[in-house]
Amino acid sequence: MPPFDLGTEREKADGLAMPCSSCDLGELAFCHGLPAESVRKLASILGQTTAEPNTTIFREGDPSLHLYSIAHGAVKLYKLLSDGRRQITAFLFPGDFFGLAKNGGYVYTAEAMTPSTLCRFPRRKLELLFEDIPLLEKRLLGATIFELAAAHEQMLLLGRKTAREKVATFLDMLAQRMGEKERAVILHLPMSRSDIADYLGLTIETVSRTLTSFKKDGLIALPDASHVAIRQPAELERIAEGA
Repeated sequence: MPPFDLGTEREKADGLAMPCSSCDLGELAFCHGLPAESVRKLASILGQTTAEPNTTIFREGDPSLHLYSIAHGAVKLYKLLSDGRRQITAFLFPGDFFGLAKNGGYVYTAEAMTPSTLCRFPRRKLELLFEDIPLLEKRLLGATIFELAAAHEQMLLLGRKTAREKVATFLDMLAQRMGEKERAVILHLPMSRSDIADYLGLTIETVSRTLTSFKKDGLIALPDASHVAIRQPAELERIAEGA
């Protein structure tokens, strides 16, 4: 599917008008903790757009003109190999920032997994605000470091872990993102089994077989294709760590 039409986005340049005034991300928001005047300046360059599931936001190699933050929904990042195979590098959720660039082009393709609302920052205009709002540059650096750290974690995941350890790590990661790591929880999976397989470097059959094995062992329940109920989070974490 072609990228969505960025010309249809709702641009807002009137200070604290929507979207900033209606943002409910709290501490996850890119502008959290900024003085009101700084929020007003940031809102003046901010555009907000929506993306339907399976919509390409940008492709690897496209000119990197904007940075994005997820207000609502979920996005996957991936790279395509020369033979057409796909490696998903990240699943992103509300509050996550994305749009890393190299030599002026995006370093991955971004695609919405669910109906998503995105905050869109023109890269050049955002950089011009750094002098007036130094905290913005610090926030952007933090987001970049987070992406790099996540990339290193995935290198370990792909290169050194067994299938059971990979799937357990994936479920543990989602539980942490929901802030529910310490107790049983029902996880919503906005990604398909194929997506999970392409993230973990496994086949769809192996992902399904491993989830079924976890279910038989009483570690999880599978209410439907879009949810996993974690029954024994401590045991899943033990498996994820290779213990």
